[in-house]
Amino acid sequence: MTVLEDRIAMADANTQRLDEWFERLERMPVPEGFRVEIVGGNVHMTPQRDTHWGIIFDIASAVREQFGKGVRLFSDVRIDFPGHENGFCPDVAKLRDGAEKDETGHWRHQDVEFVAEVISEGTAANDYGPKKAAYATAEVPLYLIADPYQGRCFVYTNPKNGDYVTRTKLDFGDDIDLTDTVLGLTLRTDGFPRD
Repeated sequence: MTVLEDRIAMADANTQRLDEWFERLERMPVPEGFRVEIVGGNVHMTPQRDTHWGIIFDIASAVREQFGKGVRLFSDVRIDFPGHENGFCPDVAKLRDGAEKDETGHWRHQDVEFVAEVISEGTAANDYGPKKAAYATAEVPLYLIADPYQGRCFVYTNPKNGDYVTRTKLDFGDDIDLTDTVLGLTLRTDGFPRD
């Protein structure tokens, strides 16, 4: 078996395990307002708070305004990313034009152009650690973290070798210039609430 065939087989096995996990989770009585995702084979269930949702809504609204109603823009929709059992449900994910589901009915990480994660107290380490590494490995061109606890945003660009080459830190209230990125817009953060 070649290295490529081995990686394909491993990815297929990960997808099958993730499908089984998510099927079980869908049958569980998950409380309303909670989000469930799998990071590195571990299940994380976090409540959706108003602060969290307000920032997600502001980011998604800006992206939709820029690209129109036809944009493939998701919140809390499963996308499998490279690594061991990574079934993420990003707070905001924008897919490339023409993106289609794969033969198993899943959106492909290869079509993700932009991801935004809003920090939750219990899962912040995931967003700054394994999820950032998985997004970089998947070569997602633009990754944004909004942290209402610090009152800051972190913009990651130029993925290379499983990490991002460029990191920009801005305070809430500063405009984020994303005009030279796949989004081509300036994101206002003056309305982002803090925790």
